[in-house]
Amino acid sequence: MIPPQEASARRREIEDKLKQEEETLSFIRDSLEKSDQLTKNMVSILSSFESRLMKLENSIIPVHKQTENLQRLQENVEKTLSCLDHVISYYHVASDTEKIIREGPTGRLEEYLGSMAKIQKAVEYFQDNSPDSPELNKVKLLFERGKESLESEFRSLMTRHSKVVSPVLILDLISPDDELEVQEDVALEHLPESVLQDVIRISRWLVEYGRNQDFMNVYYQIRSSQLDRSIKGLREHFRKSSSSSGVPYSPAIPNKRKDTPTKKPVKRPGTIRKAQNLLKQYSQHGLDGKKGGSNLIPLEGHEHDFRVKHLSEAPNDKHGPLAGRDDMLDVETDAYIHCVSAFVKLAQSEYQLLADIIPEHHQKKTFDSLIQDALDGLMLEGENIVSAARKAIIRHDFSTVLTVFPILRHLKQTKPEFDQVLQGTAASTKNKLPNLITSMETIGAKALEDFADNIKNDPDKEYNMPKDGTVHELTSNAILFLQQLLDFQETAGAMLASQVLGDTYNIPLDPRETSSSASSYSSEFSKRLLSTYICKVLGNLQLNLLSKSKVYEDPALSAIFLHNNYNYILKSLEKSELIQLVAVTQKTAERSYREHIEHQIQTYQRSWLKVIDYIAEKNLPVFQPGVKLRDKERQMIKERFKGFNDGLEELCKIQKAWAIPDTEQRDKIRQAQKNIVKRTYRDFLDRFGNVSFTKNPDKYIKYQVEQVGDMIDRLFDTSA
Repeated sequence: MIPPQEASARRREIEDKLKQEEETLSFIRDSLEKSDQLTKNMVSILSSFESRLMKLENSIIPVHKQTENLQRLQENVEKTLSCLDHVISYYHVASDTEKIIREGPTGRLEEYLGSMAKIQKAVEYFQDNSPDSPELNKVKLLFERGKESLESEFRSLMTRHSKVVSPVLILDLISPDDELEVQEDVALEHLPESVLQDVIRISRWLVEYGRNQDFMNVYYQIRSSQLDRSIKGLREHFRKSSSSSGVPYSPAIPNKRKDTPTKKPVKRPGTIRKAQNLLKQYSQHGLDGKKGGSNLIPLEGHEHDFRVKHLSEAPNDKHGPLAGRDDMLDVETDAYIHCVSAFVKLAQSEYQLLADIIPEHHQKKTFDSLIQDALDGLMLEGENIVSAARKAIIRHDFSTVLTVFPILRHLKQTKPEFDQVLQGTAASTKNKLPNLITSMETIGAKALEDFADNIKNDPDKEYNMPKDGTVHELTSNAILFLQQLLDFQETAGAMLASQVLGDTYNIPLDPRETSSSASSYSSEFSKRLLSTYICKVLGNLQLNLLSKSKVYEDPALSAIFLHNNYNYILKSLEKSELIQLVAVTQKTAERSYREHIEHQIQTYQRSWLKVIDYIAEKNLPVFQPGVKLRDKERQMIKERFKGFNDGLEELCKIQKAWAIPDTEQRDKIRQAQKNIVKRTYRDFLDRFGNVSFTKNPDKYIKYQVEQVGDMIDRLFDTSA
């Protein structure tokens, strides 16, 4: 049971807490009442503010809308005024620009183009807004007049400032100076820079705004004329320079060096002077050739007759009747070769200029038109060369035909550059050079074949034969012609290959060496063709020489003639690359010629048998030493001496007038013959020199052994 004091204390404590809770509850209740009151007051204030805002909005919105309308009206008025000013300005364009248009664009291109822009805008405005306005016709006429003035200015600038490129500059362009360690590119300035910029601006305006392409025709016509005249000027430069000094010159570019430039001879890409000076002229005569035998692949050809001039007629005489003609051929050849190179360089330069002025999609067509006159001129001249060569073949004038070789070689060397320059042009333009090359290859092959046939069929007329049995001019001409081909091995081989002469020469065609294009024949195959051709010429020459040798009545002179010619051929082959070229298809050619030469020496030596037979031991009388000779025996010895003396004198007299130009061969033949005759004569003298067969021995023993040797030493020496 809880004590009363604790219960009382506990009750007081509880009562105190209850009182505190009641006070807290009362405070919360009062606070809630105040909060409710404040909330009511705030709601009242907000409601009042909302009401006022609504009133304000209802008052302001109409004002705002009215102000916005006023601002829009103001903007419209300003725009209207601006448009009116803009429109009114179009009506003043004609009067404002008429003076500028009338005076033209010369010297004021920027201002002029600005005026043209204004006129164009006026035209567009009136077309869109007032197509029936008289102002439209006025600005249209002004625009057309301005466009015509720009076209005229374009033509004037191109005409006044397009200059022909000087021959000296062209030669420096295509023939760089080897003396300069570092080669400098020769730049061509076709138009001054300021003029070029004006031309570019006019061309772009005419394309973009003028809707005009006529200026492109003007451009190519003017530039085409300059290109053609530049190349013709170079050709004329060659002719004039050659006529005055013999060699065209090209001074170095003045601004390249500080010292005074000296004149330099133009490089000649392939002259033919050597052969032209010696292969003078072939002229027809109606005489048939004869056939002989040969082991150098003689091939049958068409029968042609020709006669050559003798070497004695001074073929090297520069003042002879054909000297000027040969020089002219040489000049024309060099001129054409340089003109071809000049065309490539100038055409490249023209395209660079054209690319800045003509729109890209018109460049190829314009360039094609631009180069036509110059290109056609070159091709026409090339065809004239072919035509002249064709006529020369008919005349058998092979010195003229030789002009084709250096030209064709240069054309083929230049063809890659040609093809690059002509990229994008018409097929007919691209095919012009290949067609010319084909024509030259065809006529060249024809010339080679005709030359071989003519070598075979040169007539054997007696007046055409050297009286001393020396080298026939036919032989020297043939060798010189073949030596000339050494400078054009690839060209001549390609000529033969272009005619598919492999079948003619029985040369098997390796698929790796050939293709559908003649130019695709391998160099090895072309070399074999050329080797076979040279062997054919040599074989035909041998056939003809054998036939010619029969003109001589004396077999010994015939042998000397063949010996001289065979020896000349062999020496000429050995001194040049011809022997290596012949060896490609004829391994035994050198040995064969040596055998021919030796055979002719033996044939010649037989001419002395009739002399030696008089004193040969087999024909001498037999008698006993110390026994007196009978009259018959003495007479026989006398006849032997007389026959030997007469035969020796006759042969020495005749053969003294013969010639063996080769000193080594001449000495060899003399020595061999001298040894035989001296040995036989010495034996004869030893046997009969002291025999009493006559009362007048000096009458029969006219010569001592050494005297006989001296007489033989004077053979083949017309000066002795």
